[in-house]
Amino acid sequence: MQMGQAKITYLVHSGFSVETANHFLLFDYCPSMDRTPQITAEFLRTKENVYVFASHSHGDHFDAAILKWAEANPAIQYVLSTDIRVKDGRQKCQFMNPYEQWRDGELVVRSFGSTDAGISFWLDVDGLAIFHAGDLNWWHWSGETQAERDYADRYFFEEMDLLPKQPLDIAFFPVDRRLEENYALGAEYFAKKMQPKLLVPMHFGADFAATAAFKQKVAGTGLATMEISRKGQVIDFPVV
Repeated sequence: MQMGQAKITYLVHSGFSVETANHFLLFDYCPSMDRTPQITAEFLRTKENVYVFASHSHGDHFDAAILKWAEANPAIQYVLSTDIRVKDGRQKCQFMNPYEQWRDGELVVRSFGSTDAGISFWLDVDGLAIFHAGDLNWWHWSGETQAERDYADRYFFEEMDLLPKQPLDIAFFPVDRRLEENYALGAEYFAKKMQPKLLVPMHFGADFAATAAFKQKVAGTGLATMEISRKGQVIDFPVV
């Protein structure tokens, strides 16, 4: 694989693997949500430059089972939000608060905020800029009071204004139809502001149809996105 290219695999919910020219990246993967886990310790045993990210401690973004992978491959580097507790200390862990930077060789990780728990991740790696939102979203719930909605609006806009003003290749962002008619508010705003070359929907649980609805909704806007129809689906970047 060449610099600036990536092989993206949808795992489950907000979990993805991203293989770049020199790195193997895993984001917010929870094996317990995956009936037949696609990423296992055995799979990772011989992988090199493996980085495992978890944006926060919620059970749909962090699964303690991923820490056991280090038994098979002690070189795995974990990059975790500080709200995640690791008890045994045998893993290589880098803990991050919002608005910090960490570098490991050619990989640069910047953490940004969330409008729920934990952090979001911006990576510069192998000629790519990659963003994983975690639970950063415009959580505009229909059952909330006007005051709660106003707060959610301000919180989201504030976090959006803190993101880098620089080109972005791949973004993973929530498209969650529990928000009903507001399910795409955050993703559309993010796409317009950040103009990623590819926005990959996530946080839709088993509602694969949400990704098809989103793709149709943004048709004609110039946003490149993907309809995800099954776990294990592979997306090649750049998209041809």
